[in-house]
Amino acid sequence: MSENEADSILVVTPHSDDSESAAGGTIARWCAEGKKVVLVVCTNGDRGTSNRSVKPEDLAKTREIETINAGKAYGLADVVFLKLPDQGLEDNDEFREKIVRQIRVHKPRVLLTIDPNRPYIRHRDHSITGRVALDAVFPYARDHVAYPEHLVEGLEPHKVEEVWLFRAETPDEFVDVTDYFETRQNALHSHLSQVGPRNDERDERSRKRLAETGKKYGVPLAEHFMRIKLNR
Repeated sequence: MSENEADSILVVTPHSDDSESAAGGTIARWCAEGKKVVLVVCTNGDRGTSNRSVKPEDLAKTREIETINAGKAYGLADVVFLKLPDQGLEDNDEFREKIVRQIRVHKPRVLLTIDPNRPYIRHRDHSITGRVALDAVFPYARDHVAYPEHLVEGLEPHKVEEVWLFRAETPDEFVDVTDYFETRQNALHSHLSQVGPRNDERDERSRKRLAETGKKYGVPLAEHFMRIKLNR
């Protein structure tokens, strides 16, 4: 028997809406199947706007509320806000400790995060989140000598069994999300400050994109990932 909770999944996302746009159908399916899905949002999102009249502190509050609403649409078990600075993530000990802590608290069997290695210009917070999350999984969360203060708090080392990467350059795993499109869209459009009001045209674009992925795997709608099984 694994020490992991059999149906526990930790989703680590740079910004509050990133996982919705790339893995929202999969998260919706996992929640509907009764899995314990916890979302960890790394940044406060206070720079995610082109509207010069919006104050960063107000935007951060708005995005937190939007994320909670998205969590309700999914049926997430919990949402954790690390509240690190938007456009300011660093591959450092402070960030890594926060992710390791969440792994040890929630004891996921699977950790889902963004692929840090895609070779094109991208938001720096994305690549750093993926890199730090992977390092947190192995070796830091596994080893008792990493962050020994956690032991004092009663947080034991933990071994994640699988890592799934969204927006991967070379995906090798797919999830049929045909029956979860509406839930995906409800969660995505909870982020009103980022995607604007819901409309049929935008939903149709999302459906078309998922259909293109689904066609590769012989299902109507799909999302795909790179799946890494860790040697236990």
